[in-house]
Amino acid sequence: MALVGRPNVGKSTLLNHLIGQKISITAPRPQTTRDQILGVWTRGQAQILFLDTPGVHRGYRRLNRHLLRATRAALDGADLGILVVEALLWTAADAEALRWLEQRSIPLLAVVNKVDRVRDKARLLPYLAELGRRAPFLEILPLSARRAQDAERLAGRILPHLPPGPPRFAADTLTDRPLRFLAAEFVREQIFRQLGAEVPYDTAVAIERYTVTEDGRHEIEATIYCRRPGQKAMLVGEGGQRLKQIGSRARQAIEELTGSRVWLGLWVKEKEDWDGDRSLLHELGYGD
Repeated sequence: MALVGRPNVGKSTLLNHLIGQKISITAPRPQTTRDQILGVWTRGQAQILFLDTPGVHRGYRRLNRHLLRATRAALDGADLGILVVEALLWTAADAEALRWLEQRSIPLLAVVNKVDRVRDKARLLPYLAELGRRAPFLEILPLSARRAQDAERLAGRILPHLPPGPPRFAADTLTDRPLRFLAAEFVREQIFRQLGAEVPYDTAVAIERYTVTEDGRHEIEATIYCRRPGQKAMLVGEGGQRLKQIGSRARQAIEELTGSRVWLGLWVKEKEDWDGDRSLLHELGYGD
C-alpha cells in the first residue's frame, strides 16, 4: 500500500514508526524523500508492505520528473492508497495528491497527521467531516506519526482492507533497499538538517564503495555532488568542520541501523548540471 501526500506532511516519519526503525530520512523541509521506500511490517502471519513516496508536487527538471515517476510507480502497484494530510489544513497540493489516488481506482484511507499539535480538539470534527465529503474513504484516522502506538493502531486498521496472501518477505526484513542506498540517504539527511537555503536541493550523494571487513566493520566512501563553488565551501565548512559533522551524524545513523562499527569517508565534488546528466542520475538511482 502507498503513503501519498504533499511534501513534508509526515509520510516518512509515519513509515519509520510503523517499521520501528529509521529507513526513510526525515527533515523539516519539503521534498526530502526522492524515491519510493518500501517498509515491511510483520506481526505473526500478517504482513503489510508500506511504500513511502516523494511528496506530490509540480516540477519540470529531470530529477523532479523522477520523483513524480516514483510516486506513480508506487500507486500502480498498490492494493490500497493512504492519503496523508495535516490536521486542519487542506491545500492545492493535498487536492492533487487525492486526484492521483482517485485515478488508480483503489480503496482509500485517510490519515490526518499532527493532531497532537491541535490544542482545541473540537476543531477537528468539522475538518474530519469535510474531509469525508472529499472522497469515499474507507476510514479516516486522526493520529500523530511521532507516536509509535498510533502507527501500530493504523496498521491494525489497515489489515482488514487488504487481500489475503502469503508473506513476501522474511519476518525480520524491514526494507528491500540495500545498505548502500540507505547510507547515501543518511548522508543526504544530514545535509538537509545542517544546511539552509537551496544547498540541500542542489546536492546528491553517490556511494563509491561499500564493503564489510572480516571483523564486521562497514567501510563506506561517498561523494557529495553540488552545483557551485560556494555550495562546496558551505558543505566542507571552515577547516572541514561541516563535512566532518555531516559524516559523524550520518555514521551514527548507519551504525544504529546495522548494529556494526562504521567508517565513513566523504568527499565533495562540484558539478553544475549533475541533475541533467543522464548517466550520473542513473548512477545515483534517479535515472529514467
